[in-house]
Amino acid sequence: MAITSVAEWAERAAAFLKHKLREGEVTYVDLAKRLKKHGFKAETEASITNKLARGSFSATFFLACLAALELDGVALEEI
Repeated sequence: MAITSVAEWAERAAAFLKHKLREGEVTYVDLAKRLKKHGFKAETEASITNKLARGSFSATFFLACLAALELDGVALEEI
């Protein structure tokens, strides 16, 4: 895996989360509700849509999404 730019990292991370959401049949509304349980009280369907569309979000948000989706972890090869 040879990701060579920040833009590519952002695109791949967003694509990974979108894939996991589809795979788990979790909507952005569902994710917002789940994230609230992990301390992300301000997240909404719109804020999640915007973050995943632009591909820029914090590592904290990414990790909280993994927890909200009940994923044990992620291998870089998956991204």
